[in-house]
Amino acid sequence: MQGLSSQSWEIIEARSHDPFAYLGRHELSDGKIVVRAFKPNAERVWLLSGKTKTLMPRIEGTDIFELLWKKGSFDAAYRFCIENAEGHSWEEEDVYRFSPFLGDMDLHLMGEGNHFEKYKMMGAHVREHEGVSGVSFAVWAPNASRVSVVGNFNHWDGREHSMRLRGSSGIWEVFIPSLCESEVYKFEIRTQSGELLEKTDPYAQQMELRPNTASVVHDAKKYVWNDNDWMKDRPKRQALDQPMSIYEVHLGSWRRAGEDYLSYRDSAHQMVEYCQWMGYTHIELMPITEYPFDGSWGYQVVGYFAPTSRFGSPDDFRYFVDYCHQHGIGVLLDWVPAHFPKDSHGLARFDGTALYEHEDPRLGEHKDWGTYIFNFGRNEVRNFLIASALFWLDEFHIDGLRVDAVASMLYLDYSREEGEWMPNKYGGRENLEAVEFLKQFNTLVHERHPGAITMAEESTSWPMVSRPIYLGGLGFTMKWNMGWMNDTLAYFENEPIHRQYHHHQLTFSLVYAHTENFILPFSHDEIVHGKGSMPEKMPGDDWQKFANLRLLYGYMMTHPGKKLQMMGMEFGQWPEWNEDTSLAWDQSNFMPHRGLQLMMRDMNHVYQKTPALYEVDFDSHGFEWLDCDDAEQSLLSYARRDKNGGTVFVVLNLTPVPRNDYRLGVFEAGSYQEIMNTDAAVYGGSDMDNKESVLSEPVSVMGKAHSISIHLPPLSCLIFQHQ
Repeated sequence: MQGLSSQSWEIIEARSHDPFAYLGRHELSDGKIVVRAFKPNAERVWLLSGKTKTLMPRIEGTDIFELLWKKGSFDAAYRFCIENAEGHSWEEEDVYRFSPFLGDMDLHLMGEGNHFEKYKMMGAHVREHEGVSGVSFAVWAPNASRVSVVGNFNHWDGREHSMRLRGSSGIWEVFIPSLCESEVYKFEIRTQSGELLEKTDPYAQQMELRPNTASVVHDAKKYVWNDNDWMKDRPKRQALDQPMSIYEVHLGSWRRAGEDYLSYRDSAHQMVEYCQWMGYTHIELMPITEYPFDGSWGYQVVGYFAPTSRFGSPDDFRYFVDYCHQHGIGVLLDWVPAHFPKDSHGLARFDGTALYEHEDPRLGEHKDWGTYIFNFGRNEVRNFLIASALFWLDEFHIDGLRVDAVASMLYLDYSREEGEWMPNKYGGRENLEAVEFLKQFNTLVHERHPGAITMAEESTSWPMVSRPIYLGGLGFTMKWNMGWMNDTLAYFENEPIHRQYHHHQLTFSLVYAHTENFILPFSHDEIVHGKGSMPEKMPGDDWQKFANLRLLYGYMMTHPGKKLQMMGMEFGQWPEWNEDTSLAWDQSNFMPHRGLQLMMRDMNHVYQKTPALYEVDFDSHGFEWLDCDDAEQSLLSYARRDKNGGTVFVVLNLTPVPRNDYRLGVFEAGSYQEIMNTDAAVYGGSDMDNKESVLSEPVSVMGKAHSISIHLPPLSCLIFQHQ
């Protein structure tokens, strides 16, 4: 033992950063060959070269086996035969005879932060390397003193399968022959202080079902897509002049089979049938990127490249997206680059240091959420996140990403008191690195995936979020209109008799409606944590509550902007949303819930069939007030236009007082038909409508030479179209 070299001790003590320099096959200066193997669980080891089987002597007192091979022929594709103490034997390749699989250009691009298909190299991949099938592993841990792959295949023993460090890149890699898909693994990391960490693979494409936390080898090459027509037409389908009515879904609680989750495949069939019937154009999934805690709803991510195993395999999720596409439904995904959880198996202090996050808590922690903030200024971190975004679009055909908590990324003082944050280099509160990251993200998504969309959940007045980067914007396709949502709900929560004093809350949104490409969101955040369900927010008795909801949804569907509605809102379930249980679908079978659901269904279909309601959402030419000043009666009327001048007229009666013979100004003489009345009997309304076509008269009102006389039901939205 005293004569052992320092390299030998590093192997024995599992602290070598380059086990390939000692283990495996090496030529000596005299032309002889030495082969070394470190096998902690072996009793005897033989070297198999060609047809020769030679016992390898054990270095006394160690688990290192070393054979000196004479000069002459030697099979470079040698193998080992290993026998354990119980007498069981097997053959295996020598991991340490294989050359690196990561090329210098890959390492260079990763160091720059410009390897946008990094997910094809990092993590675990089934591949053939030097004529042998196996799995390659690569992980970034620049401050580790040693990294190993551990799993069932080596009894979770970090002394075996130590990885090689690729120079100054900080990337460790190893190719392990004979491993295949579905193998379970982690990375064992020895820190500079000697602490041992077991970490999930940041680039893993599949993970174990919680509470287990290991990564799973997944071979993504097997799935055959059948959505060519959708993908070809997507740029047209998702253009800004097309209808978009988004159904926000939490997969774990949309619908269940008893107490069990629906699988991705079962959800695909049931959800597509429902969304087609309801008239939704898109499904937006709350995060399905792997997460450890159900109560986080997916917003505390540990697997930025892995669909959660709660509902099936990655190919099952591919089937979900594929099936939606084949039936004309787009799939959008919530994506969370703002922060990540502190779970010990995840990204937090990955190699014993603040690697993905900032060391200084004034930059690196969200105290409100108990999470770490990504270090957007670090090339490798920025590349990790950009590769994640592109991965979902490339590998899963996702049609767009909704970026969560953008405001928390943009401001260094977000939710912080004085002294709890650090200004940027100019002394300001803007996170300059995050701004550049978002610009790069949007540029690459739009450049590499035509027709894909990006959406910002951004709640402040940051300018030009959805404007092109070359004009000084952040480059998002669209932005959630949080101001509209807050003002609208605040208005509708008022008793109708008081609404005249809050009239501006509904008219103010049109002051800024065309400064961004807005989505109008009624999301999950509005029906949790004691905020009450949608019916509970509305004033009055049950009839008035649901009349208000029908009116509210009619207003949303006719206001400029694309639409988003959280599951369960469409039929007004009474309880708040709860991620642990299915929606209260039984309520949708009975009035008034059934009526609200039928109204929302019909409204969605009217919306899709009426270009005036969607073609010119983001330009002032698509909207005109007819009367926005009648606060006393709480009435609003406006026109929506399509590209060719086709027009619909919308009237909102925001009190329970019917209005007979109300005069509405119109642009031209002719016959006008009521194409939507949220007060119809089938919806649970009072059935006060304008059954026949209404002829205009040359009576001037609202600055128009012609007008129609109509009946306004209580708490209703009416839409009229020129015939």
